[in-house]
Amino acid sequence: MQEGGIRLKPKLSRQYIENKPVVSIITVVYNSEKWIEKTIQSIINQSYVNIEYIIIDGDSEDETIEIIKKYTDYIDYWVSEFDNGLYDAMNKGLKLATGDYVWFINSGDLIYSLTSLNQILSKETSFADFYYGETLLIDENEELIGMRRHKAPQKLNWMSFSKGMKVSHQAMIVKKEIVQPYVLEYKYSADFDWAVKALKRAKTIKNTNLILAKFMDGGTTSQYLLPSLKERFTIMKRHYGWLRTLFNHFLMVFKLSFFYLKNKYL
Repeated sequence: MQEGGIRLKPKLSRQYIENKPVVSIITVVYNSEKWIEKTIQSIINQSYVNIEYIIIDGDSEDETIEIIKKYTDYIDYWVSEFDNGLYDAMNKGLKLATGDYVWFINSGDLIYSLTSLNQILSKETSFADFYYGETLLIDENEELIGMRRHKAPQKLNWMSFSKGMKVSHQAMIVKKEIVQPYVLEYKYSADFDWAVKALKRAKTIKNTNLILAKFMDGGTTSQYLLPSLKERFTIMKRHYGWLRTLFNHFLMVFKLSFFYLKNKYL
């Protein structure tokens, strides 16, 4: 059953600020009644007003839809219908987005601060193709686990990912004109492939030096770590070649094991 699918004019009569980019924030959700509300609130309460908010629900069977309906005055577009998984839903969001940038904050994840976008874009006069930052890991009760295992490099380019996903998907704000659809052939790591392709096309990449997102640990990649690593190996071979990928994978497995033994989380 499809619900939503209507573009709405917020009752708050939101006025976009001229000469500032519009950021399309996309939330993919399925049966997430425990977490969707906080995710929505972290987005609609941003101090930066040039936001287009899109929610793609996969035909939830719990109270998720009722929670979304509470906020329809603040959502530009939402739909609830069957999809073929996370990346299919994210592709739907991309097709609907009309903003200058896209930012994926899926259910359970949070924008770090209500001023995050304002800090990045309000004083900019020349806008980068790709903005990135750090990510905090939280558990299902929103308790802090720690910083993400990979620290975002001071300078980032597409070759940076030859040693792993140095920036989390939730901490990337990317100009829409340089992104491509997620490859549905990949079930666990299509976001890795998507990010590398965007970085290849990006002419300007800017480190915000900010924590941009709180990521709820326990996503698809964490639940299916081994098949995810296998799939990522295939993706990396396509972008970086066999020998470099094999060498870097040995290093990543070693570092991953050491990090887990020390911190007890990935």
